[in-house]
Amino acid sequence: MEKKRRSKKPKLYVIGVDAGGTKTDVALADLRGKILAITRPGSASPRNLGIEESVFNIAKGIKEVLKKTRKGGKIISTFVALPSIEEEYKERKGDILEKLKEQKGISKILKGKILIGSDQIAAFRSGTKGKDGVLLIAGTGCVAHGWKGEKEAKISGWGWLADEGSAFWVGQKVFQTILKNLDKRGSETFLTELAFREFKTKDKIELLKRIYSQNPTEIVPKFSIICDKASKKGDRIAKRIMAEAGKELALAAKKVIQELKFQRIKFPLVLIGSMFKSKIVLNKIKKDIKKIAPKAQFIRPREGPVRGAIRLAIDDLKWK
Repeated sequence: MEKKRRSKKPKLYVIGVDAGGTKTDVALADLRGKILAITRPGSASPRNLGIEESVFNIAKGIKEVLKKTRKGGKIISTFVALPSIEEEYKERKGDILEKLKEQKGISKILKGKILIGSDQIAAFRSGTKGKDGVLLIAGTGCVAHGWKGEKEAKISGWGWLADEGSAFWVGQKVFQTILKNLDKRGSETFLTELAFREFKTKDKIELLKRIYSQNPTEIVPKFSIICDKASKKGDRIAKRIMAEAGKELALAAKKVIQELKFQRIKFPLVLIGSMFKSKIVLNKIKKDIKKIAPKAQFIRPREGPVRGAIRLAIDDLKWK
């Protein structure tokens, strides 16, 4: 008698997407959270590109990772983390979701199995499995965001015209300091020599041409790297600017901590962004925050925010 063949169960997967202004990570993972494939389709920020192009690039990344699934495998949950989705695009979530589901090649896979959320919650969850705590981002821009049960608090994150303590904010201060130095309106500083080296210029006019001919959100933050280098060489002005950045970032985080009443309990404080490479910034933040929240646990994730998006995709399965 011929034995009945057992039908193999399909392999189950989740997808996590971390859409950013400069790059996007799309990852395929199993239900244990092990990342099996990752692709980077380019920028996918609605704020920078608009909804149509943002959705197109996300779909492009998803199509690429789908090639890594086993034949007959199923995607049972997808989490797409988007910048500005809780700000100016909050009322457009439904539009973005529908446009994603309409994309050729992924429409059947995503039907009824996709969540859209903030890149901030994904960034936070990249550093912790817990749902309560505080996130402090300090890269080109900055934001402090916290969650505690049903409560949520957000401070800063209002774009490059504000965002005190961010790389853009530091870069602007450095640029102003250099021009004061060149005009002999300010003190001598090593920042000026470093800027000429970095941008391969010889004088003020060449420097101005180089800076003003480019996208300010891309070129201005580069001065923050110059500032960190100068601070390590002992430049007094550079050290002061970095300390001021740390103070501003700590202030934003402290406001979130106070609003959510984390002062006396243990909680994760996830730190993400290039500004934390500066010891001056990092030490200032830790010192200021420990004064009001001595049990804060500072975490700098080893993996990017796409790890958080994977965790959120898996979490969603637990509630279904």
